[in-house]
Amino acid sequence: MKVLVAVKRVIDYSVKVRLKRDGSGIDFSGVKMSLNPFDEIAVEEAVRLKERGAASEVIVVSIGEKACQEPLRSALALGADRGVHVETPLETQPLAVAKTLKKLVERENPQLVILGKQAIDDDCNQTGQMLAALLNWPQGTFVSKLDINKDKLQVVREVDGGLETLEMTLPAIVTTDLRLNEPRYATLPNIMKAKQKPLEEISVESLGVDFTPHLITLSIEEPSKRKAGIKLESVDALLEKLQKEAKVL
Repeated sequence: MKVLVAVKRVIDYSVKVRLKRDGSGIDFSGVKMSLNPFDEIAVEEAVRLKERGAASEVIVVSIGEKACQEPLRSALALGADRGVHVETPLETQPLAVAKTLKKLVERENPQLVILGKQAIDDDCNQTGQMLAALLNWPQGTFVSKLDINKDKLQVVREVDGGLETLEMTLPAIVTTDLRLNEPRYATLPNIMKAKQKPLEEISVESLGVDFTPHLITLSIEEPSKRKAGIKLESVDALLEKLQKEAKVL
């Protein structure tokens, strides 16, 4: 069974994001970039499936500029078998990414596609669901536990009321939650081996996908700073304040 995993290059989660002075976007100059944390969980789960004998090959895919090969190499160092880089200088929006992944699924014929539930740069949480719709495949989103038994996939997903268990027939789409696993650290020998693993480069034009952006960012602003609170001497003073200023009593 082949497993295909999509990964994205994002600003590292530990970095404080800076905005451009004109508010037109994020300032990426001199900023540390890394593999999206949710995608790292997806790679880890795919590698664990291979280690258990449930998967025969793990393919990682990234879409974007040349620098997107960095997270691909990171995923290969974690245990993926080969990478595919779909190169495009244009902005990667969810629908175009889903259409590109659909083309790659048709070409690679995996039985399972695993994606992080969202990227921490845009928090869209859309690509997995769009891909499932385009392929007409069953989907399990926000998955915190995953088991495979022959051609059946059982997942536990987190919902507002608690946990929901779903069973679906493969092929299927899965998006990972934080509690699915804890990714391993890449060892130095595996990092060196990752440099020798195959990494295919293809253009988005060869797949026939239109990457023209349909969403335009007008401006980006930092959230307003929170005003300092005040201390009151008694409950009576609090009630008086709520009644006069907040008018909630």
